Amino acid sequence: MAHLSLNTRENMRKKRMAALFTYWTHITNVCVWFFELVHNILKENYMIMSLQTQLYVLNFSRNRQIVHRLVYESDATSLDNLRMTRHAFTKLCTMLQTIGGLRGLNYLCVDEQVVMFLHILTHHVKNRVIKFRFLRFEQTASRYFHNILHSIIYLHRELLKRPEPVHANSIDERWKWFKNCLGALYGTYISVRVPVFDKPRSRNRKGHIATNVLGVCSQDMQFIYVLPGWKGSTANSRLLRDALRRRNGLNVPNGYYYLVDAGYTNCNGFLVPYCGQRYHLSEWAHGRQHNTHEEFFNMKYSAAQNVIEWCFGVLKNRWAILRSPSFYPIKTQNRIILVCCLLHNFIRREMRNDPYDNVVDEPVEEFNQAEEYSSSISTIEPTDE
Repeated sequence: MAHLSLNTRENMRKKRMAALFTYWTHITNVCVWFFELVHNILKENYMIMSLQTQLYVLNFSRNRQIVHRLVYESDATSLDNLRMTRHAFTKLCTMLQTIGGLRGLNYLCVDEQVVMFLHILTHHVKNRVIKFRFLRFEQTASRYFHNILHSIIYLHRELLKRPEPVHANSIDERWKWFKNCLGALYGTYISVRVPVFDKPRSRNRKGHIATNVLGVCSQDMQFIYVLPGWKGSTANSRLLRDALRRRNGLNVPNGYYYLVDAGYTNCNGFLVPYCGQRYHLSEWAHGRQHNTHEEFFNMKYSAAQNVIEWCFGVLKNRWAILRSPSFYPIKTQNRIILVCCLLHNFIRREMRNDPYDNVVDEPVEEFNQAEEYSSSISTIEPTDE
């Protein structure tokens, strides 16, 4: 370097400065390009978010219009679509939120969840139908169907009827003959879909694949106890025996009883009609009179015990999902049966006039046969009393 001339060193210095300037120019251009790219990305994201917000508002408004059209327009539309009035529907949503633990989301309110659930029970439609009617994904409909199913089961202590005996001074023409009677007990077949290996055990005496459901109802047609899940080939006596032995099963206090049909055993806690005598209500049609004390008892007995058959008839006419097999797993199908019974009780309490009382003209022929108590009946033993 010492031998280089002054001009040569000056030229080299200028070249280094030019290279450094060029380098920093490129760096600056890259930084400008990078910041422009980030700015464009943020601008596009903002536009997308703004568009999504607008779409969300439109979708939310559209879904609210669907719910309003199905429920809130009038009691008539609410009854047709959900089987309950607007007041009863609102109270059910409140109970599910406060007691059942159901929560709404920003894009899916509680009432819309309940509407989709009741729509499935009422019309027996699949999730793909809900997808188009409510403009929701099938996974969304399925998830909230099971959420509400569990929430309503959680309300069973609130919805199941507490048994009340018939008092000695009762003036009810149907029940005044049966002092200390708690209600009526009966069994019904409900069609279900089961795996192939379970079909032989689930086939009832009529050859249908069904589950045998034990139901107990009060004098005002509210369910006291429901036991779904047994195979269609199971005998009624076995269902009753299982209901009595369960930890939280059917409780029959000593000194009280339920009315059961002739297919059960006459024993403490369960009263059957006289055998060999006219029993069915149709046998007293067209002004036919009783000839013996036993026939008179059977006539009054049949009029009172018929309430549980009527109750099951109303239940099946109210909820279409109980009239044909569904595609849910058998465990879910049993839960659906229980939930339909609980909702039946809720509707009977909240609606003074149940329109489905007038739909059932006669019992469905496919049917199968307030204080604390210190002791109750837990076994079935025949008696001559």
